Amino acid sequence: MLPAPNRLAWLDALRGPAALAVTLHHAGWTFLPGLWAVVDRRIDFGTWGVFVFFLVSGYIIPASLERRGDLRAFWTGRAFRLLPLLLAACCLALFLAHLGLIPGEPHLTERPLPLVVLGNVTMLQELLNLPAVISVTWTLSYEMAFYLMSVALFAVRQAHRSAGIAVALALAAVPLGLLLPGATIGGDAGLAAALLALAVVAAIAVTALGPGRFRTAAAVAGGLLGLALVVLGSRAGTWQGVIILATMFAGTAVHRAQQGTISWRAAGTAAAAVLVCGLPAKDDSGWAPALVLAFGVFALAYGLRHRSFPRWLTRLGVISFSLYLLHPILLHVVPNLPLYLLALIPLSLLTYHLIEAPAQRLGKRLTTPMTPRGG
Repeated sequence: MLPAPNRLAWLDALRGPAALAVTLHHAGWTFLPGLWAVVDRRIDFGTWGVFVFFLVSGYIIPASLERRGDLRAFWTGRAFRLLPLLLAACCLALFLAHLGLIPGEPHLTERPLPLVVLGNVTMLQELLNLPAVISVTWTLSYEMAFYLMSVALFAVRQAHRSAGIAVALALAAVPLGLLLPGATIGGDAGLAAALLALAVVAAIAVTALGPGRFRTAAAVAGGLLGLALVVLGSRAGTWQGVIILATMFAGTAVHRAQQGTISWRAAGTAAAAVLVCGLPAKDDSGWAPALVLAFGVFALAYGLRHRSFPRWLTRLGVISFSLYLLHPILLHVVPNLPLYLLALIPLSLLTYHLIEAPAQRLGKRLTTPMTPRGG
């Protein structure tokens, strides 16, 4: 008798190809720019990969939050899931850049170092007009904004409204994008960026550790800050930024429909609204096909969620965060595409087992209530 498939294996089966798509997108532009320009005009596989990630996060993050039922446990789990590898990768990138082995990210030295560190450690640099130590971490800023909003909705018992929020965000993205085509916060002085980052840290700290009503108020404040940062701080433009948020809430709507708390019609309406309003958000021929394909592949994987997936595919999903964070560094170290492809997965397996997995185990121990001994 075959073992029952992991109920969340379909998410790992999505994460792995999504991470590989992003890594191949950047490798193509690095090693085969002429060929990749032709591919990219037809479909932007990097965009496809990150939007699959956004849909997966939208589905799983609220589910994780509700399963824990504890805001402190949620934020602790997120910190131990993301920060250890992020800090290690950033330190490695800075060290290699200092040695002259890889180029440093543009504009990294144009802002005060403490401000750059604050922006990257809080994962908000993309929404605060601060330079990223590793370029691909821009997606983490939107993830962070989504976490803040999800926690706020959970705290005020409005998490079931995800489909309506996705539709509202999608519809608002168009006029907001036309009115606010670029970021309006985080100017040259950086004072606003520092204050906003510290405000988010304070909101998370009080949400996790504060008493009673203070926790709820802090959660709501954090959610409003997250939304404001996306609307006013999206470096790629408000239209794209708000569509990214709407995409994550569309992913949540699928989870809600699966639970039976909303109808499948509502979830489908949310996805359709995001696509209709999101397709013209970027003047790039490869953008719209990537969005349609991301939603289509997510729907297909969801439909196959009760099937067994190849072990190599789900294992690829497990190491997808390492793949995603390390590949920009590796691109500057290896001289050609074959060596890059040969080195990427073993390196990601190594960092997963040495950094990610131990940190996640520690996070679980810190958030799991101790069982009293004896009777």
